[in-house]
Amino acid sequence: MTESIKNRYNYESLYKVAMDIQSVYEAFQVDEFLKSTMDDTWDGLELKDRIIKISDNLGQYLPAKYSEAISIIDKIVMNYGNWLDGFAGFFPIFVEIYGQHEADWDMSMGALARYTQYASSELAVRAFIIKDEKRMMKQMIEWSKSDNEYVRRLSCEGCRPALPWGQALISFKKDPTPILPILEQLKNDISIHVRKSVANNLNDISKTHPELVTKIARNWYGKSKETDWIVKHGCRTLLKNGHRDVLAIFGYQNTMITVESFALSKNAIFIGENISFSFVISTKEETKARLEYGIDYVKFNGKRNRKIFKISEMTLKNSERKQYTKKHSFADISTRKHYPGIHSLTLIINGVEQGKLDFELRSRKVKV
Repeated sequence: MTESIKNRYNYESLYKVAMDIQSVYEAFQVDEFLKSTMDDTWDGLELKDRIIKISDNLGQYLPAKYSEAISIIDKIVMNYGNWLDGFAGFFPIFVEIYGQHEADWDMSMGALARYTQYASSELAVRAFIIKDEKRMMKQMIEWSKSDNEYVRRLSCEGCRPALPWGQALISFKKDPTPILPILEQLKNDISIHVRKSVANNLNDISKTHPELVTKIARNWYGKSKETDWIVKHGCRTLLKNGHRDVLAIFGYQNTMITVESFALSKNAIFIGENISFSFVISTKEETKARLEYGIDYVKFNGKRNRKIFKISEMTLKNSERKQYTKKHSFADISTRKHYPGIHSLTLIINGVEQGKLDFELRSRKVKV
């Protein structure tokens, strides 16, 4: 995914940016900006590094006076969608790089709030949190009350302890308490984008403070359909990990569900192929069932690492039987490379392992 996104930051899109800047600031040197940005290092840069390089280079060709540069950006930022989508915008990163001086604080806060509507400021705010947590979190709480849903989302997404591609907020990993007022403020927000951010923030917190998130889940669950969705999505890691108290909140008790005929289609496959497995479940009394399976992947060093995959959630009726067949691919993808060796597939129901089967993943011989 990041590969395809980073390739959107190309000559064509940056040329459009440069020409729009020049349309409101005639002194902007289009060719020099493009040449210095897309230099010999460009092809080797990943997504975040490309964004940083664009942002940094803008500072070399816009006016040296920060307020004048912001005034120019303000005149064209609404065109962002004509050049790129709103992911990881370089104008907010420009604010992060050049706008952290004390005298520029208010101007930078206003710019981040304006720019996040076109190109999310979620990555840029983190440097301000790290520099002055108390002051910035006060600002984030104010943003959580904004009339603009993008600004409200920024208040939550920007303070996630482990935002992907963002600087880790170590202090919030140790103590997420400063985040909680924002989550409370936004838990019933009318915007699904804001509620999703609340859920993602909870999921981040759950990785270091599972009992805190369990307590929040108990307090929020059953109050509204909005908070029910947030809690379920925010507890997804705890559910995958089989956290008993969280499973119980959603009614997934360790009840008597019988598993029969759990089997693999093959005992060995080649990298790039699929493996199928099947099973039958039944129960004598109505019960909720959360079906998952785990793959114990062989890593490059020979050790194994488990990944959990969801199959389904349902309510089984009295004396009901259900048969399942599931296929899993072992084709290499950008986020996972496969290695030969003995793998395992484990069936998990309501957080409890119900059977494990081994199979061999083989390297396909190259014909010569």
